[in-house]
Amino acid sequence: MAIDTSISSSPRSAITADATYRQVAWRFMPLLFICYLVAYLDRVNVGFAKLQMLDDLHFSDAVYGLGAGLFFIGYFIFEVPSNLLLHRFGARRWISRIMITWAVLSAATAWISTPTEFYVLRFLLGLAEAGFFPGMILYMSYWFPSSKRGKMTAILIAGNPVSGMIGGPISGYIMHSLSGAYGFAGWQWLFFVEAIPAAILGVVIFFYLDDRVEKASWLTEEQRLQIENELKEDAPSQSHESVRGAFLSPAVWLLSLVFFGIVMGLYALGFWQPTIIKNAGVSDPLIVGLLTAIPYGCAVLSMFLAGAHADRTRERRWHVAVPTLTASVGFVLCALGGQSLVAAMIGLTLIAIGTITAASGFWVLPVSFLRGTGAAAGVALISSVGNLAGFVSPTIMGWINARAHTLAPSLLLVSGSLLVSALLVVVFIPAKAVNH
Repeated sequence: MAIDTSISSSPRSAITADATYRQVAWRFMPLLFICYLVAYLDRVNVGFAKLQMLDDLHFSDAVYGLGAGLFFIGYFIFEVPSNLLLHRFGARRWISRIMITWAVLSAATAWISTPTEFYVLRFLLGLAEAGFFPGMILYMSYWFPSSKRGKMTAILIAGNPVSGMIGGPISGYIMHSLSGAYGFAGWQWLFFVEAIPAAILGVVIFFYLDDRVEKASWLTEEQRLQIENELKEDAPSQSHESVRGAFLSPAVWLLSLVFFGIVMGLYALGFWQPTIIKNAGVSDPLIVGLLTAIPYGCAVLSMFLAGAHADRTRERRWHVAVPTLTASVGFVLCALGGQSLVAAMIGLTLIAIGTITAASGFWVLPVSFLRGTGAAAGVALISSVGNLAGFVSPTIMGWINARAHTLAPSLLLVSGSLLVSALLVVVFIPAKAVNH
């Protein structure tokens, strides 16, 4: 990528630039990573709570699936407005607000007793968290040029599989060891305990995060100019500066459909993985939690290798399409494997590797050609439309399972949605639009 020769033409300047981006990354990427880890854990811990909650509250799979999915209706409604407000008021205030409100609502889930209460709190939790992930994607575009974002996005999204790696065993341990303590069930302790980190991190974000490069007093003037000039060099290849342009862009809607299919797989894994393992003959929540760490551990390695390779080769499309196809195969294996634990674990590992690697690579695509207010609207629109699959996936799987008494048909349906997403990427997204 061309850069300002007055600052970065020499090898020494290039080394200095790399050092600057490392400094920026170490300044806030660990914090954003931890925040996303906690966010994903709070979003899908209902999948672990299901192992006890349904029996205690006499909920059916259909009630669970609808409640799990209603999160994404609230998320959809407030996603675009939330990201526009973040662009206007700054990431520090807005991300802090998001985390504190979702912590309160997540903890409140411990006291539900009826399906209606479950539905309302899941919907409100979606409203509260709306804008969080796309806001962080947008925030990174304020600090890193496109050539650096693949790796940074992979670091951020690593919060997803790492959440599964450590969150599964932690969730299983909480439910296994605290069940009945002080009169509360294990699933109630799960919601309460796992909400506490989000509240603490919300306060940390407010006092620590810098909204823009020009406000970073910890950078020198030369470093700030280096970053600002490289970000400006990205601008000529970008378009859709206005909100209206983003909403009318066929590319934005195409990417929304692609992301929809990926999210179908992502939340089929997040909300139903414990159930798939339980159906394969594992009943102890602690053992279920430990087994869920295996697919996510493999996904962490795959995601970072793919992200580094994509940045090195400047190829983006196939780094999304191939993992998406891998996840599709994994769902077929889970559907056809019946009650075999080995087949289930191999299938779940392929699903985790595929969906998480695809999701990581995907978010480099929209910020390749969106910027400014248009980027805030476009990224949020893609995220909100795509995340509607978070409603469709658990809802339809719960409905089918309640009637067919097997997850196989719904797993095959999710496999098909992933196949469609892979084809859309390869056939309709021009390589020259995103491969840089």
